[in-house]
Amino acid sequence: MRALVVDDDLALADVVSFTLRRAGYEVLVAHDGATALQMFEEERPDILILDINLPKMTGLQVCQRVRAMSDTPIIFLSVLGSEDDVVQGLKLGGDDYIVKPFSPRQLVARMEAVLRRSTDHADQLGIVSSGDLELDLSRNRLSLAGGQGIQLTRLECRLMEILLLNRGQVLTFDTLINAIWGPASGDRTALKQLIYRLRRKIEIDAGKPELLVSIPSIGYSLSI
Repeated sequence: MRALVVDDDLALADVVSFTLRRAGYEVLVAHDGATALQMFEEERPDILILDINLPKMTGLQVCQRVRAMSDTPIIFLSVLGSEDDVVQGLKLGGDDYIVKPFSPRQLVARMEAVLRRSTDHADQLGIVSSGDLELDLSRNRLSLAGGQGIQLTRLECRLMEILLLNRGQVLTFDTLINAIWGPASGDRTALKQLIYRLRRKIEIDAGKPELLVSIPSIGYSLSI
């Protein structure tokens, strides 16, 4: 398993690299955003550990560029720890967000959780459908009757699958979080941003959702 570590703090990058090599990962290292993007395109690592404050191109910009071409798992590792920072990172496509200073053991555990979810989802082949919606799990692609297919990210596809399988039922926040991220990783902030991203793709007006509706103080439901 190959990891790309991106951090302009050389000493910290060495610590992370050492931790990951001890855990059995092959490690690639970049110290600026532009080099990180080039290495990603050339080496296609299995996971990115990405700082945000980087020279030449920020980690958020790198994440956006990677997300345009791949669903490779991305974990932000940053000193920026406000709720707005975390929300922005998740909103742009990050799979997890860890604030520095961090526990090396926790980093490895959360990497393994993200990679396990990615592998589990990739192994699921088939079609899940309900009403006018059809979800191709092998391609992360959602089709709506009378419309073109919509390409989803891996996490968006996982959320859509759970909603389709429970069409018309109210799914609590914790139920969705546990099903998508597991109890040790996700939270309501991550879920809220994932819901927001999915609504932008499937709703006519994401600000007035008619398919993926909120159930105040409880959770969400797919109404089709």
